[in-house]
Amino acid sequence: MKPPDANRPPLLTVKDFSLEFRTRSGTVSALQHINLQLRKGEIVGLVGESGSGKSVLSYAMLGISDAAARITGGQVHFGGMDLLKAEGAALSDLRGREISMIFQSPRTALNPIRTVGLQIEDVLRRHAVHTRGRTGPDQALGFRERAIQALREVAIADPERRFNAYPFELSGGMCQRVMIAIALACRPSLLIADEPTTGLDVTTQAAVMDLLTSLAREREMSTLFITHDLGLAAEYCDRIVVMHAGHAVESAPTRELFRQPLHPYTALLMSSTPTQSSQLHSLLPVPGQLPDLRRSDLPPCRFSGRCSRASEQCQQPLPLLDAAQIHAVACWHPLQQSAAPQAATADIADVADRLAAESASEVLQA
Repeated sequence: MKPPDANRPPLLTVKDFSLEFRTRSGTVSALQHINLQLRKGEIVGLVGESGSGKSVLSYAMLGISDAAARITGGQVHFGGMDLLKAEGAALSDLRGREISMIFQSPRTALNPIRTVGLQIEDVLRRHAVHTRGRTGPDQALGFRERAIQALREVAIADPERRFNAYPFELSGGMCQRVMIAIALACRPSLLIADEPTTGLDVTTQAAVMDLLTSLAREREMSTLFITHDLGLAAEYCDRIVVMHAGHAVESAPTRELFRQPLHPYTALLMSSTPTQSSQLHSLLPVPGQLPDLRRSDLPPCRFSGRCSRASEQCQQPLPLLDAAQIHAVACWHPLQQSAAPQAATADIADVADRLAAESASEVLQA
């Protein structure tokens, strides 16, 4: 399949988006000045440590944030619609039909006392899929037939029998395939996959990711893939956005990011990611911990307390990440451009190994 056209206008644009949670122990500044773009047919990975705000951002875009959440600024545009200003009914109609989400844990997301086939039917009935001007061989299919077809499309064997199965009768990998079938039943334009391989063994992870990406390419479906696994993001994503403590700190095409990470945090993430050739002593952990986002004195750069390159300039407001740039970074002291190899056919894992080690060494020795 051809890669997405970089000249296409963005399907999803997040601009200067900020969100906080009001809790009994204080106000949590969960997201601050987030900028992000996603084009039609593009697969973008959203990576970072647990607690960096990846899932919070996805829930906010869909309008399903916790009641304690409060959006303090910014815009989220999807296909010309401002999702933050959309009426509840319009947003509810959009969810599942034009924008779908795969949640982290399929066993908790699926209804345990309802068969998986009926759960797919629920989505189809909510959006009356079989009556909305469908064309092609499935035009006249009813809800049950469409649900069975959705199971077949995610490579579930004997879908007619599995239609009547309950989630507890299925394996973890099978439940994840059902979640994918539910999410894609209405053929959405945008899919948000929140850690879709959590709790799965390596072989099943690869099968699920192969399935997701092949369907995304086939349908030209934009996909936001949320993960903390840089290896998965490197293998399946066209572009990667790195998040740290509620900030988007770097954005670049996948191959470019691994050839030359510019943000110190990105380089350290790479250095802490094991590969087939790495040894335990060669892995360098990211120093320190995420800052307490309830602090009223959070520095403009939330990585400065963990960064050996930090200076007084880091106490000034950060340059905002320009999502329209090919390779953008929000840092006063980005890593220096190096004479990286230009072999476009080089294996990305090998490039990532070598350059991550070089960049991490530069960070730690600064």
